[in-house]
Amino acid sequence: MALRSILNSMCLGNRAACCRFPLHPPHAPVRRASCQPRSGFKPEKVAVVTKTTRFEFELQRYRYAGLAEEDLKQLLALKGSSYSGLLERHDIHTSNVEHVVRSLERAGIEVQLVKRGAYNEEVVRWADAIVSAGGDGTMLLVASKVLSKDKPVVGVNTDPERSEGHLCLPVRYTRAFPEALDKLCRGEFRCTIRLHLEGTGINPTPVDLHEQQLSLEQHSQAHRSDSQQRSGTLHQSVSTPRLLPVRGLNEIFIGESLSSRASYYEISVEDGPWEKQKSSGLSICTGTGSKAWSYNINKLAEQAVEEVLKIGVWWRPVTDEYNQSLVFSPDDRRLLFSIREPIVNRVFSSGRQRGFASKVCVRSRCWDACMVVDGGTSFEFNDGAIATISTSEEDQLRTVVLEN
Repeated sequence: MALRSILNSMCLGNRAACCRFPLHPPHAPVRRASCQPRSGFKPEKVAVVTKTTRFEFELQRYRYAGLAEEDLKQLLALKGSSYSGLLERHDIHTSNVEHVVRSLERAGIEVQLVKRGAYNEEVVRWADAIVSAGGDGTMLLVASKVLSKDKPVVGVNTDPERSEGHLCLPVRYTRAFPEALDKLCRGEFRCTIRLHLEGTGINPTPVDLHEQQLSLEQHSQAHRSDSQQRSGTLHQSVSTPRLLPVRGLNEIFIGESLSSRASYYEISVEDGPWEKQKSSGLSICTGTGSKAWSYNINKLAEQAVEEVLKIGVWWRPVTDEYNQSLVFSPDDRRLLFSIREPIVNRVFSSGRQRGFASKVCVRSRCWDACMVVDGGTSFEFNDGAIATISTSEEDQLRTVVLEN
């Protein structure tokens, strides 16, 4: 089959979607009992945002433009990837997306099918609710642009054999989405992170990392090119804090783009005094993100505890109890900040390597740094830039939770 034919055949077409989700208020008691059919999910219009599969990525990337199908197969084989295997995973994803769309349309819902690269604020405004069709990465992207707690987001894992889908509905609903529609009556709120930027050396326009695999040089150039187009100079100054048009569901990471270079910054917790820091970066997470990167930054390894205690019978419960203390509820309004591998000497100190806070301010003293939201949206964050990281009740994310 010709390459063009494959590209044409994998399109799902353009459909329209969005829905209305009258769910319970944030402090309503959690009910474990099953809901009455159709008691909570009354959609009108739903946007279904789909991930870019690896198969699509390899076919459409500019670096493979003009490659014949056989040449692409050989190139993938050299990288240890299987053309037929990627196509099989793509077909599984496509089939599950079609199942979700058909289920919504049969329920009388208007559906708009959107590739994640075309997902924008206009789609969010049109939709009454949004279905993320992919994995956790797609769910994080969808959540980043939803700034109102009145617009629910539902995640469907479209390739459960290859994706954990921690933020998605249980995998049994991937192929039983009509059943999920009948049960979607329990809403929960997840705390999201809002960001204000001010100072010098910043670029408030982000670089989207979701659809790209950028080298360090390309990443830096993307920030600089946009900055020059906007202002004619590499350095911008924002005198008053500017609220960025994205929210973080898992975490914010601040640090030098080159990971082997130490990050130099100052941090203030709860409007306290500024403290100089040098480390491998700073992570600030929500309760949702406390099970992800932040957990792995802070967790104790069983081997370390065993070696400290030297008593094999005690090391496992100590490890489990400590690690469990790092996880907190998604609706908790607090943030957990973690300073990665702090440098401590006569110049730099680390009074608190981690802790809970409702507000954290960071002033950059870095040369080529970025502030990355949920691993997918990058903001330039160099010397003189100040970020204020906090939460707000008004932009909590409303999600749907179903029991397995």
